[in-house]
Amino acid sequence: MNKRSFLKISSALVTGAALSPLASCQPGEKQKNWAGNLEYSTDRVFNPGTVGDIQDLVKKYDKLKVQGTRHSFNKIADSTENLVSLKALDQIRIDKEAMTAVVGAGVNYGQLARRLYEEGYAVHNLASLPHISIAGACATATHGSGINNGNLSTAAVGLELVNGLGEISILTKEKDEEQFLGTLVGLGGLGIITRTVLAIQPTFNVRQDVFENLPLEQLKENFEAIMGAGYSVSLFTDWQKKNVSQLWIKRRVEEGALYKIPGEFFGAKLATRNMHPITALSAENCTDQMGVAGPWHERLPHFKMDFTPSSGVELQSEYFVPLEMGYEALLAVEELGAEIFPHLLISEIRTIDGDDLWMSTCYKRPSMAIHFTWKQDWPAVKALLPKIEEKLAPFNARPHWAKLFTMPPARIKELYEKLPDFQKLMTQSDPKGKFRNEFLDTNIFGA
Repeated sequence: MNKRSFLKISSALVTGAALSPLASCQPGEKQKNWAGNLEYSTDRVFNPGTVGDIQDLVKKYDKLKVQGTRHSFNKIADSTENLVSLKALDQIRIDKEAMTAVVGAGVNYGQLARRLYEEGYAVHNLASLPHISIAGACATATHGSGINNGNLSTAAVGLELVNGLGEISILTKEKDEEQFLGTLVGLGGLGIITRTVLAIQPTFNVRQDVFENLPLEQLKENFEAIMGAGYSVSLFTDWQKKNVSQLWIKRRVEEGALYKIPGEFFGAKLATRNMHPITALSAENCTDQMGVAGPWHERLPHFKMDFTPSSGVELQSEYFVPLEMGYEALLAVEELGAEIFPHLLISEIRTIDGDDLWMSTCYKRPSMAIHFTWKQDWPAVKALLPKIEEKLAPFNARPHWAKLFTMPPARIKELYEKLPDFQKLMTQSDPKGKFRNEFLDTNIFGA
């Protein structure tokens, strides 16, 4: 998509919205993030109705941060002065000729998926939860799963950004390749992304089969065969007894095709009921399994779109290692199993294809992600994370930008070869540092 097409579509999206009220701010009680572990540092939250309102805010205030859907577990989206909610930017436009969808920054994946499905389309992948915003997911390199599937931001082919001067900048992958690759996973530091253009494809169906109790040793010789057994594959473990408690395989299926699924897969047994990733919990809110085929958006996430996740019950950390080192990395973490288990709800193992996005956790390398869903005990988790990071250091593990980690800034700098270029890009796009905060000052600039 070229810039002229993008401008035409963007203009159509705001038709009828030009007279919306100016951005309002209603100070009150400070908000918390999705999990309840983080209270934002200000109660000033602006709710702009248009891109023009956002430009006015940027020009007026010295410090701003977009709060997104508040699914970050650290302070990447925090501000001590002004927060911005983009919920009003909820427009979606599908360009069937270009095979793209232009989405406002307030749109989440659940909203987009329903609209795409209604018109016969899909995106290449979805995260475990469909409740996160597209702009926020792209900015933090959030991912789904699949050896051949890039993270969610790899579907983007264009974006609209309000920079630190209040100017609108439109970038496309085709025309602005390097700047686009540096901006898309921007960690909220280059400006406010107001619209994203995503590549779409014809809709497809997926079936989901779950196997129980995969011996960890099976991954030694069969790692890529297991992780590549479906369009999207997840392993769940509590790091006990050298065992993977559940293996979720999501396969694309053709209408009318018959599939015979074996009762055993590398020693794991086919489940006879719908499962929750945490075996003891009810699967009521999980997407349908048992080989029942359904639309892509009702199978690729682990949880149903109408299910609103509870808050205040968990913490999350995640680390990305090179795919070819995946099994060895699992063994390294498994050595800490006895210390991890008392504080863990569940761990999930997924794979993601490599990409060229400068600050992506999968930059230039296909990756395996080791995810930890913790009980909400930050002192205990904070004491454990350095031990996990030490075990994963030989694999050059990169932490998820929006989750909890204790890795020092000096180490993070070693993991991103394009970091100096990203720093320059941040300075160019936001010369006064309006979008910088404690998290970016620490982890990107080392201040």
